[in-house]
Amino acid sequence: MRVIGIDGQQVGVLPTQDAIALARRHGVDLVEVAAKASPPVCRIVDYGKYCYELSKKQKEAKKHQHTNKTKEIQLRPGIDPHDFKIKAAHAIQFLCEDMKVKIILRYRGRELAHKEIGYQRVQDFIGKLDDWGTPDADPKFAGRALSAMVSPKPRNQRAENPYAGRELPPDELPDDHHDDDDHQDEPNGQNPVKIKGEKDDGQKFSNNPFSDLDKKK
Repeated sequence: MRVIGIDGQQVGVLPTQDAIALARRHGVDLVEVAAKASPPVCRIVDYGKYCYELSKKQKEAKKHQHTNKTKEIQLRPGIDPHDFKIKAAHAIQFLCEDMKVKIILRYRGRELAHKEIGYQRVQDFIGKLDDWGTPDADPKFAGRALSAMVSPKPRNQRAENPYAGRELPPDELPDDHHDDDDHQDEPNGQNPVKIKGEKDDGQKFSNNPFSDLDKKK
């Protein structure tokens, strides 16, 4: 077996009995750390201390597991201000939980003729997250969609979570948040369900930048 000494340096390849004897001389244990290696690798180390350090590393790794998760927020160019605030609140919560936030804005029909409006909407949304996250790059167009990724700031550089211990009322929770790892297009072609209060395309409201287009016909 290949033996790593108590100082972390390689001792070399030794017979099992010699490795055990060496560990005993140091008053510690011989711990197999890579059984499938050829030859197997063992460390001369205090077994209790080794288990403690291993457990500590595993706990630290779990703390950073959320960093690998991505939550999706969907916007529209003419999104209602109330819906905009709710979605921003959820994005802030995700960032405070060390998750990335993927912002997707989709255009429909004549909205494509005014891409700058959607672009500004995404920039405004990113601005709302400034104290908690940083965009990986400028928003990018892809077909009828505009997307941007926001990563959480380090904990010691971001503001406190203003929604810690709080939840939005159930009827205001967005339905279009998904883990990127788990989200795939449904086989029956279903789209994400709109959140309560979101306006249909044909319905006009005061802040819709496209509401005047019909008048100009």
